[in-house]
Amino acid sequence: MTTILVVDDVPAMAEQYAYDLKRLGAYDALVAHGGREALEALEREPVDCVILDLEMPGMDGFEVLRAMERRSLRIPVIVYTGTGNYDRCTQAIRLGAQSFIDKAEPMERVVQEVENALARQRLVGQVAALRERTGTDAPLVGASPAMRRLKDAIARVAKIPSPVLIVGESGSGKELVARELHRLGASPNGPFVALNSGALPESLVEDELFGHERGAFTGANVLRKGAFEAAAGGTLFLDEIGELPLPAQAKLLRVIEQRQVSRLGGNRTITVDARVVAATNRDLEAEVAAGRFRQDLLYRLNVHLLRVPALRERLSDLPALVEQLVTTTCARFGVRPKKVEGAALESLLAYEWKRNNVRELRNVVERMIIATDTDVIALDDVPAEIRDGAGSVAPGASPGPLPTSFHALKAEAERRIIVAALERNDWHITKTAEELGLSDHASLLKIMRRHGISRE
Repeated sequence: MTTILVVDDVPAMAEQYAYDLKRLGAYDALVAHGGREALEALEREPVDCVILDLEMPGMDGFEVLRAMERRSLRIPVIVYTGTGNYDRCTQAIRLGAQSFIDKAEPMERVVQEVENALARQRLVGQVAALRERTGTDAPLVGASPAMRRLKDAIARVAKIPSPVLIVGESGSGKELVARELHRLGASPNGPFVALNSGALPESLVEDELFGHERGAFTGANVLRKGAFEAAAGGTLFLDEIGELPLPAQAKLLRVIEQRQVSRLGGNRTITVDARVVAATNRDLEAEVAAGRFRQDLLYRLNVHLLRVPALRERLSDLPALVEQLVTTTCARFGVRPKKVEGAALESLLAYEWKRNNVRELRNVVERMIIATDTDVIALDDVPAEIRDGAGSVAPGASPGPLPTSFHALKAEAERRIIVAALERNDWHITKTAEELGLSDHASLLKIMRRHGISRE
């Protein structure tokens, strides 16, 4: 629930505002009767917006705004005044307040101003998240059978609020899948909060997930919301879930089941409505057998299981991925768009991408763009380790040079995937069609005829 703090040295005015905010806006309204009391409440309570009186004895509204800035309390503030001195309100805006109102305004107008302030705050968060993400990865590019299956699965489960477990090799794009689930989900305008479980010291995991109350431990000078509260109304993405310590796993299981969190050092429960999406590159069944992962948590997380294919399993997507990565990377670096020469693309297609999948491809593309001063990325611009590692022929591929046009390269990659799948299934047409996610064996036979594939 959204919490509003009303700060006014006149108790009757503060209490009336709090009552009307609850009645008209369905907010949880708190009251503070002075500046110092307000700062204490802000450090103790998860306040979403402040309505602040400027004219108060002792610490007035201006000093409260200065103190909030010093303490990095990034909470929207609406100042109100009963004196009609709007020059002072303008001064408050310069100190960080978002807007101002007159105490004589009808409460419907006040509620609307609160909604505007909350909406602006959400927008700031979304813009910050977009800036952080821009140019970091290619989107879900590709029309290979493996990617079509994945996209279909995402579309089926996106609007279902149950937890989702995403599995796949490192660098295959698991976070992109989580973001696509969020984009297509029931609350795409809600926050998307990503937490890398493997990058956190064990002592900080629970604090990051659940937050802490003021005074919970040495150095906890202010109340801090955890990731579950920050993701309220949206999606909480827990990357590398297999790295989570066992004590935190037990608490995470309880939160998912009860949809309530308790901050460290606190004894009250807070309802949370974030959808949980987890990801791992580990075999969690093996982790359960080894006693490193809770079986009940695994069952709770993999209500829906999405597998992200490795890049080598969808080589037909590589030309489109390279084109997308070159375009976005050139735009990010502020350089003219470049094209990839056929021989360079041939070298990238012949490489197996076992180390880091799409992330490795993205890094290679960036290095190639930096390596050339011309508008064409040539074979010599491909990193030596990629060229040297591209000597082996993929399963089912015929020796000799690859074609060099974009469409021909894509067709050749698709042919290799089909032949490799057929060989894995001893050329059993129906089994191969099922593995590739095709509708029936006739679809596979049609593709085989198009590529001239036969066992002989």
